Amino acid sequence: MEHFGDLDPATEEQLGLNNFEGKFDVKEFVGSISERLITQSKASPGPFDPKPFIRTFEAVVDKLISVRKDVQAKTEQMEKSVRVAEREYSKKMADLNRGFEAVGSSFSTMESKMNEVGRTAVRIGEQLESIHVERQRAQAAHDLINYYNQFSRGDTSHLDALKKEGREGRSQVAVILRRLTTVAREVDFPGADKTRENIDKYCEKFEKDMIYLFDRCYRKGDPKLMHHCAQTLLDFNGGASCVQVYVNQHDFFMNKVRDTADHSDDLLWNTVSKPDESPPKTESGLVELFGEIRATVAQESQIVQAVFPNPPFVMQVFLQRVFAQSIQQYMEQLLTKGSSLCDLAYLRILQLVHDQTSNLVEDLKAHELPSITPSKSSLEISESRRVFSGALTVSGTSTTSVVSAMLENAMAELFVPYIEGQKYLDRESKSLGELYAGLLANFTRYHMRMQKVKSSMFDRMVDRLGAAAANTTTSGSSSTSAQAAALIMRYGGISSERIQEKSLEDTVREEDGLLSIEVAEKMLKWHAEAVGRCVELTSQTDVPKNTFILLRVLAEAIGAAYLETAIESAIARLEVADPKLEPSLQPLEVLRSADLICHLWQQYTNMALFPLAASSVTIRREMTIFNNQTVSRTEGAVNTLMQRITDAIITWLSLQLSKQKRNDFKPRNDDLSFARVNTEPCVACCEMLEKVRDAAIQNISGKNREAFLTEIGVSFHSLLLDHLRRYPVSATGGLMLAKDLKSYQDTVASFNIPALHERFEFIRQLGNVFLVRPEILKSYITENYLGRIDSALLKPYLAQRSDWGQFETRFNENADVEDVATDITSRGLKDRFKMAKLGTMVKDLEGLKLGDGISMGIPSGFTGSFSIGGRGLNNNSA
Repeated sequence: MEHFGDLDPATEEQLGLNNFEGKFDVKEFVGSISERLITQSKASPGPFDPKPFIRTFEAVVDKLISVRKDVQAKTEQMEKSVRVAEREYSKKMADLNRGFEAVGSSFSTMESKMNEVGRTAVRIGEQLESIHVERQRAQAAHDLINYYNQFSRGDTSHLDALKKEGREGRSQVAVILRRLTTVAREVDFPGADKTRENIDKYCEKFEKDMIYLFDRCYRKGDPKLMHHCAQTLLDFNGGASCVQVYVNQHDFFMNKVRDTADHSDDLLWNTVSKPDESPPKTESGLVELFGEIRATVAQESQIVQAVFPNPPFVMQVFLQRVFAQSIQQYMEQLLTKGSSLCDLAYLRILQLVHDQTSNLVEDLKAHELPSITPSKSSLEISESRRVFSGALTVSGTSTTSVVSAMLENAMAELFVPYIEGQKYLDRESKSLGELYAGLLANFTRYHMRMQKVKSSMFDRMVDRLGAAAANTTTSGSSSTSAQAAALIMRYGGISSERIQEKSLEDTVREEDGLLSIEVAEKMLKWHAEAVGRCVELTSQTDVPKNTFILLRVLAEAIGAAYLETAIESAIARLEVADPKLEPSLQPLEVLRSADLICHLWQQYTNMALFPLAASSVTIRREMTIFNNQTVSRTEGAVNTLMQRITDAIITWLSLQLSKQKRNDFKPRNDDLSFARVNTEPCVACCEMLEKVRDAAIQNISGKNREAFLTEIGVSFHSLLLDHLRRYPVSATGGLMLAKDLKSYQDTVASFNIPALHERFEFIRQLGNVFLVRPEILKSYITENYLGRIDSALLKPYLAQRSDWGQFETRFNENADVEDVATDITSRGLKDRFKMAKLGTMVKDLEGLKLGDGISMGIPSGFTGSFSIGGRGLNNNSA
């Protein structure tokens, strides 16, 4: 401690207690104390002297020890003070906790007492409300009895005075009169009738006065007073009279008198009856009318909400009047004008109006109005429920979609007279029948000429159409297909009595009788329009049934009246044709057109009509069966025509072969024979076969062409087998015969039918038996295709060799030796060939028969069956 005085003031200041508070750095502290000593050490000469440092740091350490003792003494004193303060704080907190617990207990007691008082107050309030209601009823009963007695005396002064008190007074009078009316109906004692009569008269007078006041306010444009009158009349009798006055005197109904002439649409009326033109989408007068309705309803919805306490009901009445008066009247004018043109115009106008009205209804649904519930006392509410339980307007009832439902019903009622029952569908079918009949008029007249040539064909068609048309007169509910048949007969100039003998040749052309893809497309286009209209106008549940009916109309027109008529006419022309002349292949063009039209028809049926019947499994199955039967009938007619064409071709080929001269294959002048390439019958037959091939390639496709050419080739093969047995052949003539047979083979090979290749290769090998030398003839006929035939069956052909007599005996002797050596199995095989067919030659030669000779035989019926590609796509769908 004795060194404290040696410390300089700066060091003394650094050893103060306040310098050790807060952030303290030892290095900085030591550095600040040593800074002066270091400076002095550097300034003094001589070696470093540590003594000043030692003395200074010893003094500092002593000072710090003293400071630490002072701090420790202060700390102990402060800890004692803190302990005393903590004890006092704990004591105060305990006292406060006890006080809070006492207060909480007091509040709980108070809360229980308040709850008990509240329950008592609620019971008192309920009792007071019940008493108040009873008092109101008693007061109301008293007032009613008083007013009733006044009416019994004919005194209405009190009600008159109350009515003159203004809006509140009139409202009270309305309620009183409503109650008096109810009481008067239930009171039955002497004098009650007169009192009831007085009440009814006063009620009538009051209603007239309120309606007059409403009308006057309506003309002045005072919505607030109008609302008061409407509310008063609503409280009085439901307010229906007020609503009627408002609607009846509306400018929209008073000033708008429309006529069709005022809204003539020349473009629409010039095209609406033309089936090739697109159906109209708008009509100028209808667009104008619906535009006015949209604007008027948008404005009226705001007015109705401001004036009437029951806006949904008022809006219903207004819109019902719009539909019943404005829309229906104008719609009737349009339909009347359309009906005067034709059924198509009528139907198109009906669809146009339906489409535009649907859009209008959707737009008007946006003006759905909420229900406004007026504030009433409990007595008035209970009485309203009792008195007006059956009224149209019930306050407080949700009317979320009242206007929307009303619009749907109004639209349905608007179109019911035109589409109910079978009325619409009959007209649609009649329209289609008229269109088809007009389109096929020249076609039908052209084919009537066939009646003079081949009456049986046309008689069958007329009989079928006549039988169907008879249904329209013998039964009240005629079928749509029957109507179509009747129209086709009428427009086509056909009479079931067949008495029309006009010169039809002057009015129709050759082109009118041809089948046309364009005509079929028109028929399908018109039918698609009718089906689309049917889907839009009729209910979804009736769509399958109606689609089936329209399918029958289409089948009657495009199947019976168009395709089958053309096919039957082609058959008739073939039957009456001169067999000595080259047959016409023009009927093959009829087959091509019939195939294309039928395919187009079936594609349309499968893609457009069958899906519409998906909702009814039964009707879809019936449609599939009917469609397949119709197409089968058409296919049967086509098969008959193909058979007639085949018969005509084979008959003409047979005729050409019969023109073969006896000595064509046994010529006298060898030079002249070698100069000719083929005989005349061969040239004629090959030319005909080439024409048949080209016509088949152009007009028939796929399996149908293959079956047709196969039938021609097989039949001609049979003719050649028989032909070779009829003419003698010399060695030189064998060359001519070989050239003819080669020409036949090459021509038939151009058919590209594998089944015919081996048949005509057999014919060529058979022709070579006239060329080989006698000594190798026996071995030749045992090789290739001829080796599969019993040699005895080839003798009729061998006998036509000019040198057959020279080696016949030797040939027969060799044949007898071989027959003895032949085993039973070989004979059995040859017997099988004699009975039926070549068997192992090729599968396609099963018609090659061996009996007394080798014969193919002209088949009695067409082996192939013409099929339509689009048919049967939905056979299993049902």
